[in-house]
Amino acid sequence: MRSTTHPSVTPGPATLTSWGVLMAISLCHMINDVMQSMLAAIYPLLQVEFDLSYAQIGVMTLAFQVTASLLQPLIGMATDRHPQPRSLPFGMASTLCGVLMLGMAEGYAWLLSGAMLIGIGSAVFHPESSRVARIASGGRFGTAQSLFQLGGNGGQALGPLLAAFIVVPLGRPAVAWFAVAAALGAAILWQVGTWAEDRRRASTATPDRTLRLPRATVIRAIAVLVFTKNIYSASMSSYFTFFTIDKFGLSTQGAQIMLFLFLAGMAAGVMLGGIIGDRVGPLTVIWVSILGALPLTLALPHVGLVPTGVLAVLIGLVLASAFPAIVVFAQELVPGRTGMIAGLFFGFSFGMGGISAAALGVLADAQGIRSVFLLCSVLPVLGLLTILLPRRSLG
Repeated sequence: MRSTTHPSVTPGPATLTSWGVLMAISLCHMINDVMQSMLAAIYPLLQVEFDLSYAQIGVMTLAFQVTASLLQPLIGMATDRHPQPRSLPFGMASTLCGVLMLGMAEGYAWLLSGAMLIGIGSAVFHPESSRVARIASGGRFGTAQSLFQLGGNGGQALGPLLAAFIVVPLGRPAVAWFAVAAALGAAILWQVGTWAEDRRRASTATPDRTLRLPRATVIRAIAVLVFTKNIYSASMSSYFTFFTIDKFGLSTQGAQIMLFLFLAGMAAGVMLGGIIGDRVGPLTVIWVSILGALPLTLALPHVGLVPTGVLAVLIGLVLASAFPAIVVFAQELVPGRTGMIAGLFFGFSFGMGGISAAALGVLADAQGIRSVFLLCSVLPVLGLLTILLPRRSLG
């Protein structure tokens, strides 16, 4: 099987990798996703304080992810035509407001509103920041995407730890303190946006938007890539803490540490996946991720506490290794549409995961949380739809 590769790019004066910009955008991605993962990490706390059902928790996930899902592709398509890098700090400001609402919530409606504002912030942040990462890549598209996503996955991993050791001991109002980090992120993004705007104005090149493959083939491939990964990761992020509490009798802090193991594995996976994808091609990485994750997910519901922790790390690592490769592969399928692709894969596909999380919450209320994880263990088999992806080189 021949892996799909992109044309090689020899760095020159105009294509040198801007590592400082990549580090800045990765740091802001971390801050953005700390806020997002904080929401899922404090679900057990919110369940007790507000007497929430699993279905209500699923609707909160839906409120966050579908808000981002509906807006991100639209924002991405708009900014592909008229890039707006200086909009980045305004997205972070929306996240800041959402975090404050979670910390000061007086009822379930406040919680839903806070989740939606965080979703809006994510919708504004991801399309433009993904474009900035590609501009700063110097042709190392997989590595740049990995570094960008490393910040996000690192933030997702830190969220449960911060919740366990700050929010749980001090109470839910401590969530509002993280608004300080969001304000810092907004300040950094103002500088990043200024750099990207200067680069945009200095460039005279017109983006090439010519499809290399038939439109029907491209649409089919994008659909496969959107639906193969995020349902499982959304279910793990929303319900893994409850599963470990129910099966092993862990405390809320202990369960959040278990969630951290899964998310830390994902952070390592996204960094490795992009670097390897630059060498062997993104399609090869996608296939290895799918075939490697399935036996691990099938085993997870049936092992003890320590093996559960080990499997959580391995599943996160193997599963997430495909994420940078998927984004790079999709960018090659639809050239010149970086914002739209970011909107689809950081927004729409996660929204589909949010819908599945809401449905799984209803199942958990009816059949118990362990039934949910038995079902989730087979979800990665959807990744075998990758066989429908084109094998022909896009370069």
